[in-house]
Amino acid sequence: MHDLLCEEWASYGVFYKYQPIDLVRKYFGEKIGLYFAWLGVYTQMLIPASIVGIIVFLYGCATVDENIPSMEMCDQRNNITMCPLCDRTCSYWKMSSACATARASHLFDNPATVFFSVFMALWAATFMEHWKRKQMRLNYRWDLTGFEEEEDHPRAEYEAKVLEKSLRREYKHKETDKEKLTWKDRFPAYFTNFVGILFMVGLTFAIVFGVIIYRISTAAALAISSTPSGRSSVRVTVTATAVIINLVVIIILDEVYGCIARWLTQIEVPKTDKNFEERLIFKAFLLKFVNAYTPIFYVAFFKGRFVGRPGDYVYIFHSFRMEECAPGGCLMELCIQLSIIMLGKQLIQNNLFEIGIPKMKKFIRYMKLKRRRSLDHEEHVKKKQRYEVDYNLEPFAGLTPEYMEMIIQFGFVTLFVASFPLAPLFALLNNIIEIRLDAKKFVTELRRPVAVRAKDIGIWYNILRGIGKLAVIINAFVISFTSDFIPRLVYLYMYSENGTMHGFVNHTLSSFNVSDFQAGTAPNDPMDLGYEVQICRYKDYREPPWSENKYDISKDFWAVLAARLAFVIVFQNLVMFMSDFVDWIIPDIPKDISQQIHKEKVLMVEVFMREEQGKLQMLETWKDKDTKKGENCNSHSPRLSKSHSGSLSSCHSYPVDV
Repeated sequence: MHDLLCEEWASYGVFYKYQPIDLVRKYFGEKIGLYFAWLGVYTQMLIPASIVGIIVFLYGCATVDENIPSMEMCDQRNNITMCPLCDRTCSYWKMSSACATARASHLFDNPATVFFSVFMALWAATFMEHWKRKQMRLNYRWDLTGFEEEEDHPRAEYEAKVLEKSLRREYKHKETDKEKLTWKDRFPAYFTNFVGILFMVGLTFAIVFGVIIYRISTAAALAISSTPSGRSSVRVTVTATAVIINLVVIIILDEVYGCIARWLTQIEVPKTDKNFEERLIFKAFLLKFVNAYTPIFYVAFFKGRFVGRPGDYVYIFHSFRMEECAPGGCLMELCIQLSIIMLGKQLIQNNLFEIGIPKMKKFIRYMKLKRRRSLDHEEHVKKKQRYEVDYNLEPFAGLTPEYMEMIIQFGFVTLFVASFPLAPLFALLNNIIEIRLDAKKFVTELRRPVAVRAKDIGIWYNILRGIGKLAVIINAFVISFTSDFIPRLVYLYMYSENGTMHGFVNHTLSSFNVSDFQAGTAPNDPMDLGYEVQICRYKDYREPPWSENKYDISKDFWAVLAARLAFVIVFQNLVMFMSDFVDWIIPDIPKDISQQIHKEKVLMVEVFMREEQGKLQMLETWKDKDTKKGENCNSHSPRLSKSHSGSLSSCHSYPVDV
C-alpha cells in the first residue's frame, strides 16, 4: 500500500486526480484521512471563487479607462497642487503624478468588489455546509456514525502532578483521599499564560509600530534624495520594502509563537491529550492570527485616519508625522500588503519549512546513525527492515501545523477579499501543490503515525465558522471606510450636478492657505514646481480657509460618515441573513445517506422484533408443553403405588431438560 500511495497520491504528476481518501484512511487512520478530505474539499471549493475573482479583476481592467475619478486625477489640465507629504524636506506636488496609483486602485476598488464580498460570504457558508455533508458521507462509509470517543486517559504529566500533590497532602495531614488539580493549583500557570500572551501581542504591536516609523522616516529621506521623476514612486517603494520587512518578521515570529504556545500549554498541565491539543490550538491560533493580520489591519483601518490637517498635523514623539493615504485611497496599498504577505508566506513556508528543513533533519539523523553504526561488513550487506528505514525519518508532530497553515490562508481568502479579488486564485494554485506536498511528506519524510479514529476535524471547524462570521464584518468596514465606494455613492446621489462622477475628485479635496503652516513645517523649497503656491489641496472634508469656521469638519464629512455606518449595518445584517439562510436550506446530512441510515434502522428494528417474536413463540411452546405434561400427570390413577413416585416426579422434570 505504501508504494501504491507513492504512485497514486504522493506524486506531483497526479495533481489533477482525486485523492484516494479510502487508501489514506486505511494506511494512516481516520484522523489524517479527514484532514486530507477537508483539504480536498476546500481546494475544490476555491475553483468557483477563483473564477468569480478573475471576472471581477477583468471587469476592473476593462473599465479602468472609463473611470471618471482616475481620469480626472490623471488629467494634467486640472493643475491640482497638493500639500507636502512631510515637513520641510517635502515640497508641493501635482496630483497627476499619482496617476498610476489611481488607475491601479480602480482594478480592485470598483462596484464589482462589493458583489464579490457578498459572494465570498455566501461561499464561506456554502463551503462549511458542503464539508459537513462530505464528512457525514465519510462517517457512513468508514462506519463512524455510531462511534463515540472514549474518555481519554490522564496524561503522564498530569498524573505526576497529582501524585506530587497527594504525597504533600499525605505528609502534612495524613490523608490519602483521591486528589485532583484545582484552579488554585493551576493559578500560577494561568497567570503566566495571561501575561505571556499579552506580552507576545504587545511585541507584535511594537514591531508593527517600528515598521510604521521606518515607513515615515524612509519616505522623508527618499523625498529629499530622489529626482523629480523618482518622487512619484516613493510611496510604492516604501510600501513594498515595509511589507517585505513585515513578511520576514511574521515568518520568524510564527515559529517562535508556536514554541511559546506549546510551553504555555505544558505548564497548565491539561488532564487529557484532547484538552492539551485544544488549548494548544487556541493559543497558537490566537498568537499567529495577531502576528499575520496586525500589519494588514493597520493599513485597512488606521492608516490615514489620525493624520490631522496641514498646519495641525499629528506627530509621533513630536518628530514623525503620521502617514497619509494616497489620493486614490489606502485600498491599493492594502492590496499590495495582502498579496505580498500571503504569497510570500505560502512560498517560503512551503519551500523552506516543509521541504528543506525535514530533509536537513533527515540528513543529520542519517549521518549520526552512520557514525554510531559498527563497521561490520555483514551489517552493511544485510537488507534493512522497514522499521529500520523509518527510524531515519522525522517523527510525526501532529496535524496542528498543517491545519494552522490552511486556516491562516482561509483568513486571507475571506477576511480582506474586498481589497484583493485574486486571493482565491493564488490560494487554489498553492493548495494544488500543497496536497501533493503534504502527501509526499507523510509517505516519505515522516514516520508512519499511530492510526487514530475521529468523527470530525474537531475545534478547527469552530475556528472556520468564526472566521467566516468575522469576514462579513471586516469586509463591510473595508468597503465602507477603506475604499471610496461610499463617498462616490454620496457624491453621485447628493452633490453631483449632472448625475455623473465629474467633479468627484475636487469634492473630496479641501483647501489650505500656505500662510497658515506652523513655524518650521513649511517646505524648504516652495518654488520647486516653478511657481509660487498660495493654496494647496489635501484629502479631507473640511471648511476652506476663507470660511468663518476655517478648517473645521464640514457637513459633507458627516453625511459620508452616516452613509458609511448605514452601509455597514445593512451589509452586515443582509449578508449574515443570507449566510444563515444558506446554512438552513442545505441539510447537514445528504438525502441518500439519511435514507440509508433510516433503512438500516428499520431493518434493525425488524430484526429485533423478529427475535422478540421468536422468543415469545418459544415461550408459548414451552408453556403449551408444560400444560400438556401437567394434564398427563393429573390423568394418572390416584391408586399409583409409591414405587411409581419416581415416574410421577419425572413428569415435572422437563425444566431441567430444557
